[in-house]
Amino acid sequence: MPVSLRFHRFDLPLKHTFTIAHDSRTVQPTLIVELNDGSWSGFGEATSNKYYGNTIDRMVAALEGIRPLIESGAWASAEDLWQQAHPALADHPFAQCALDEAAHDLTAKRAGLPLYRFWGLDPSRNPLTNYTIGIDSVETMVAKLRELPWPLYKIKLGTADDLAIVRELRRHTDAVFRVDANCAWDAETTLKNAVVLKDLGVEFIEQPLKADDRAGQERVYAESALPVIADESCIVESDVERCAGRFHGINIKLTKCGGLTPARRMIARARELGLKVMVGCMNESSVGISAIAQLLPLLDYVDMDGTLLITHDPASGVTFDYGKVLYADENGTGARLI
Repeated sequence: MPVSLRFHRFDLPLKHTFTIAHDSRTVQPTLIVELNDGSWSGFGEATSNKYYGNTIDRMVAALEGIRPLIESGAWASAEDLWQQAHPALADHPFAQCALDEAAHDLTAKRAGLPLYRFWGLDPSRNPLTNYTIGIDSVETMVAKLRELPWPLYKIKLGTADDLAIVRELRRHTDAVFRVDANCAWDAETTLKNAVVLKDLGVEFIEQPLKADDRAGQERVYAESALPVIADESCIVESDVERCAGRFHGINIKLTKCGGLTPARRMIARARELGLKVMVGCMNESSVGISAIAQLLPLLDYVDMDGTLLITHDPASGVTFDYGKVLYADENGTGARLI
């Protein structure tokens, strides 16, 4: 069935300046892709990202290049569209992610089912989402924690005072902590920090070493007092295999890998290799966050707090109750533009 391809650009204002080890921003530009067949609209999203050289204009140009393929409707499923589009979008995973999410949303809406039900998944044991505390002065980080009481926090680190930050935050909450160093540590620092962080109630460390530090990763994997989860070391499907023996789990970003279709394959391969699985977000609106929610029954951990970090959401979709993800009473991913 033919469809029309539409683009919606938004600037998402962040509640606080969001700082990690290699980036800082106050506004998050995002692109929402719509596929409309005359009866239903499917929505997908990808944000811009300087670190990965991704811009809104670049995504739009990539998708415009295959508009005839997309609008022909000559694809039997979202997975089929992903395969047909991939030769042209192999260097544009963010654009392919937005298109893939929209195709999955549209497909499930046509079937009259929430997407996770369309896939045959049971959401009864979905994991809670963490809430992220970006790098700032320790006083501001404490204020962010107090602003939103939550059972599970991810703390961004990569400063000269990382342990002092976690110690101070621990004084103000009994919540479980996760820490994300975004490649800022070396192996020796990671091993020393892990011992202290374990005593401070930290669950795991995300990507402490540079993505290409294979020797350091193997050492940390063997010796760390805490599990280590890959992020920058696990971008696309072929990276999953390389994470075995170097990490205890992987964090999949839909925008980086190209959408829900490859993410499901990555999850399956990670399970075969005995790796834990997490999915993370990139400060998306409710469109991207609702797409992530469809994978929850397959995950051990999730970081889908993007909508909690922005002041104006151009869409509706999943909501949250103290870490628990509540699906919208809608088919597809449950997302719709406001």
